[in-house]
Amino acid sequence: MTPTDPTSAVVRAVRDALDGGPAYAPQPRLSDAATPPGTALVLRTSGSTGDPREVALSAAALRASAEATHERLGGPGRWLLVLPPTHVAGVQVVNRTVVAGTEVRVGDLTPFTPAAFAALARDFLDGHEGERAYVSIVPTQLHRLVAAAAGEDGGDDGDEGGDGLAELARFDAVLVGGAATPAPLLARARAAGVRAVTTYGMSETSGGCVYDGVPLAGVRIRLAGPGTSAGDAPGPDDGAPRTGVVELSGPVLAEGYVGDAAATTAAFRTDLDGTRWFRTSDLGRLDGGRLTILGRADDVILTGGVNVAPAAVEAAIAEHLAGLGTPGEACVVGVPDAEWGQAVVAVLALPGHSDAGPAHVDAGPPLTDGGAELLAGLRSAVGHTLGAPAAPRRVYLAAALPTRGPGKVDRRAVRDAVVRAGREPVRP
Repeated sequence: MTPTDPTSAVVRAVRDALDGGPAYAPQPRLSDAATPPGTALVLRTSGSTGDPREVALSAAALRASAEATHERLGGPGRWLLVLPPTHVAGVQVVNRTVVAGTEVRVGDLTPFTPAAFAALARDFLDGHEGERAYVSIVPTQLHRLVAAAAGEDGGDDGDEGGDGLAELARFDAVLVGGAATPAPLLARARAAGVRAVTTYGMSETSGGCVYDGVPLAGVRIRLAGPGTSAGDAPGPDDGAPRTGVVELSGPVLAEGYVGDAAATTAAFRTDLDGTRWFRTSDLGRLDGGRLTILGRADDVILTGGVNVAPAAVEAAIAEHLAGLGTPGEACVVGVPDAEWGQAVVAVLALPGHSDAGPAHVDAGPPLTDGGAELLAGLRSAVGHTLGAPAAPRRVYLAAALPTRGPGKVDRRAVRDAVVRAGREPVRP
């Protein structure tokens, strides 16, 4: 765990790019295609649902994002970086400090453990009382910190593992993004004094641009009907609760995809009034100006003629597990089924469950059968909340859920593992 000097390569590269220098690409370029004029940063998408693309972000978009973030959080501050500086969330931590002229501390927390985080955060915060301090993490990291503080991590992290949550509570704001944060986990963290702020966004929007469901300054949200294209006008916004595909606009939008004009045209559009919009792949609900993400539109499971949103099932499972005092992580996928078309299947990573460990991202995790009692409890809880069609028909346990990109569960790998488990004998 070695703190990196503020003049490190990534800080210099971001600073130079913002000042009109060469565009910075934190990962090797996928092609030699020319970037759009004014590009300051080239980022890869996570590739969680297909081949990764390269996103071109301008200096103006990056500055707008950094300034809007600090405005929402209460002013500029020092930032601790515990995410990979190769993805948008990590690069944005550096970008915010460069724009504001504040300090960034880069810590090597590979692997991330509560004890290592506690030591790094304590060193970062001590002696700087009265100065605003921020950190950005993903839900998996928050889960480990909460579990360690409650003694739910199996005791493998030493006596200081429980201190990580206390140190996290010392930050003025903790951005949690990259994936949906289960409501019970968020409630436990906030009850411990953590000033958690959930974020929603992607590389195409310079990272998080909706905080706790409310867009940052200059950002607008609208919903389009599922099945429509980016060129179709959305329905009227009459203020009533609505559900649809999330579209975002504002100064934080990317220039487009490098070397892929067709993908750029499909995702970005400009209205007659000159407003530019980005069509996400997410379903959302707007109610009173607050956005709730329901999951990816292409993740929806059609089972027995009923559409089921995996994110809603995962939230119901999280509530059920929290009620049992067994917090964990869940991924819900649909797999081919002769009777139902698609069957709803849940894969859980629970405290104390051990296996061969997380597999390579393309192989998927090794699975064990969750057992009849666990399945019956999940079916009852989910069915009561969402209706019988949403209740999982199978449940498996894994040592960990595979990820692609920081904090993003790789549903494709999970689905492949479930399909494979359905063909092979599953270890009880």
